[in-house]
Amino acid sequence: MFVSQILSIKGRDVVDVKRDVTLAEASDILTRHNIGAVLILDSDGGPVGILSERDILRAIAKRGLESLSVKVEHCMTSPVAACEEDDAIEDVAELMTGRRFRHLPVVEKGRVIGLVSIGDVVKSRIEEAVREAEALKEYIAASG
Repeated sequence: MFVSQILSIKGRDVVDVKRDVTLAEASDILTRHNIGAVLILDSDGGPVGILSERDILRAIAKRGLESLSVKVEHCMTSPVAACEEDDAIEDVAELMTGRRFRHLPVVEKGRVIGLVSIGDVVKSRIEEAVREAEALKEYIAASG
């Protein structure tokens, strides 16, 4: 299974913010969209940074609630790791778990075309395992 299959199911919508948005504004966007991360893109649509719930919590833990007035560019994770549509889900899962990422932009020629979460990856791996188990059961039943 490939990243392109996840995107074909979940869609390619990506929520992004400008680097001068405050953490409070970014938190509001995360809440309104019910998502765990937003991307910060350059003028060509390439990923410059990613801001996750975890980044916001780290800022609050370091500086207190006044950090909510800090600009996203000071708290975002940068540089951003990314994957491509033709990457295998197993490779993406390994990257995300190994580097403890929950969100990974999908890029094509340097431009963001989607975003996958660890939940998307795990769900696709489970579905694939179930399909393989069903195929094996059918094979065994037909052989017996």
